[in-house]
Amino acid sequence: MLKLIPNILTFGRLVLTVVFLIMVLYSPRFYAEGERPFPGFLDFAFILFVIAGLTDMVDGAIARKLNVVSKFGRMIDPLADKVLVCGAFICFAIIGEPKLFNLTETPLAVIHWTVAAILIAREAYVTVLRHIAEARGVNFAATISGKVKMCVQSFAIGTVIIKMAHVQTAEWGHWFTTIVFILMLTITVVSGVRATQRSSWKQAAS
Repeated sequence: MLKLIPNILTFGRLVLTVVFLIMVLYSPRFYAEGERPFPGFLDFAFILFVIAGLTDMVDGAIARKLNVVSKFGRMIDPLADKVLVCGAFICFAIIGEPKLFNLTETPLAVIHWTVAAILIAREAYVTVLRHIAEARGVNFAATISGKVKMCVQSFAIGTVIIKMAHVQTAEWGHWFTTIVFILMLTITVVSGVRATQRSSWKQAAS
């Protein structure tokens, strides 16, 4: 039973992710424009997001401690991360968040969907590499650059949620979110390039 804990946590993260994404999509119904404290809906969504992130940190550690690291876990765990990250930014694009400075709806939509597209393209690319490597019996587990990328992406998601909930119109909020997005996109692209340079991928491609 103990050996099932990592996979249970991973599936639990998927469930929390779905609930979180639904709450993001419904969030515009629960607040009005303006600089005022949010009544709690997005705060609760943020808590669910944090819990999902914590399970991501814990399941891998438990799997290694119990010596139950498996090909299944190496495939499903990154999938759960991708659903969370890509799903969040797709939902943000759908609801038109985050608002940035005084940009109108059209340029905001271009920014939001471009960010989502870059993240999806990177994850799809690395997923293809991972499947090819694993199919050839080569370990393509997460690396440090991938973990840093996930942390920054998670921080960016949290930034958007907090901005929506509490600092909708603050100038510093616009700048902070913009800087976080630029940093996130840079690390995302770099980690995708580094995935191609990994020795395990070269071994699988040879």
